[in-house]
Amino acid sequence: MSQENAQKTPPPFERVAPQEFGYNVKQVEHFLARARATFNGTDDDSTVVTSHLVRRTAFEPQKGGYNAREVDSALDRLEDVFAQRERDALIQTEGEEAWLQQVGRLSSILRGRLHREPGERFRRPSRRGVPSYNIDDVDDLCAQLIGYFEEDMPMSVDAIRSVTFREAKGQDGYEESQVDAFLDRVVELMASID
Repeated sequence: MSQENAQKTPPPFERVAPQEFGYNVKQVEHFLARARATFNGTDDDSTVVTSHLVRRTAFEPQKGGYNAREVDSALDRLEDVFAQRERDALIQTEGEEAWLQQVGRLSSILRGRLHREPGERFRRPSRRGVPSYNIDDVDDLCAQLIGYFEEDMPMSVDAIRSVTFREAKGQDGYEESQVDAFLDRVVELMASID
């Protein structure tokens, strides 16, 4: 084995079969390099990664790319790490009271949405072709979230991350972008208090 081959680092994830689609290898590796630079404090303004950015990151499909499940699982862990660091930094610079106020504001916003009437929690698409989620599926999750926030019923961040809803057509559903943005905030809150 040549010295060059011995020094090669293995890829961070398994690749799918050449005819199957995975995540774009270069995009994943570029994003991980950005995250590593932020974590190590060697980033510049163009490479700063936050927990929110990790949560919103998407990669293009590529034949023979990285296994999507492995990458998604790693991103979930990475988001948790960055959320913890952001919470610790806020507490260190502004004190625990500032962090509690931030959590309280976010919690209040989310609870307001949860306590809307079932069927009226999110906007419905105003035109045809806008993706939407099944209202009953979303309202069922909202009921579970009320139980989590107000009755100490168990629920995990991973359960929120992995939730799926049936698709709906037009006015028969909640607009996907509205629900997704709300769930992003729920994950942000849960990650900050766990």
